[in-house]
Amino acid sequence: MANLLSTIKNTLLEKCELPFAVYTSIKEQKLLNVPIAKPLLIVVLSGDKKLGKDNELICHSGDFIFLSNSPAINMRNIPNDKEYFALLIEFEYQDFNGLQINAANKKDYFIGKTTSTLEKCLQQFVEISPWAPKQLWSLRKREIILLLCHMGHREILSLLDSPQIKDRLHEMFVKQGFHELTMEEICEQLAMSESTLRRKLKLEGTSVQEIKDQARLGLALHLLQTTRHSISVIADKCGYQSQSRFTERFKMRFGLTPSELRKTKMTD
Repeated sequence: MANLLSTIKNTLLEKCELPFAVYTSIKEQKLLNVPIAKPLLIVVLSGDKKLGKDNELICHSGDFIFLSNSPAINMRNIPNDKEYFALLIEFEYQDFNGLQINAANKKDYFIGKTTSTLEKCLQQFVEISPWAPKQLWSLRKREIILLLCHMGHREILSLLDSPQIKDRLHEMFVKQGFHELTMEEICEQLAMSESTLRRKLKLEGTSVQEIKDQARLGLALHLLQTTRHSISVIADKCGYQSQSRFTERFKMRFGLTPSELRKTKMTD
């Protein structure tokens, strides 16, 4: 695992857009209601990760967990003797195209060991990231899925749902921003009336405002974990005109303030 860890750290120095993220901390992070927007692979390279309402899911260093999309899941990132360090790869629905999805036995997660074969595949994925065209990113992500299936982990194919309206709307908010996107523009892009949109979202158990709040706070959490942007800049990027309002909403969602989260990544 040391080679993969070193490769990731060196790649992060490139300061370019990458098809993966890294979450680190030197103090324990206890996060409530973390949204998972898309199928997500988390590979724990240092420390422990605990998930679930009662911390019933445990990933030690050298384990991975593949998560289905979910509106909220509790997480603890625990450094132990050193730092907590995890590689995160988010998958698009098209990465699963052509694969036989087992929707009848839908699962929320799958935990496994990061074998030497999987580690080499992940290392190659990280190494090509700075220079490979974006069109290749999906192909390399698909290779990871196929390798996991070849290794006997076909359960990951039961993690995927068909994309719903809420997924398309979430993507729109993240890509097009939270300040400018109006209801009229949303309906135009989805090619449906406002009443139809609200009715369909009600059937999916959500609303436009709930999706917007989840998307903006999920992005805020990601930016706090992966960038050094100031809290005020992150608040603005996520559509909050007031930093105090952002801090209030963030704490209500995740159980701690942005400043408290940032302190888990800093030495005393």
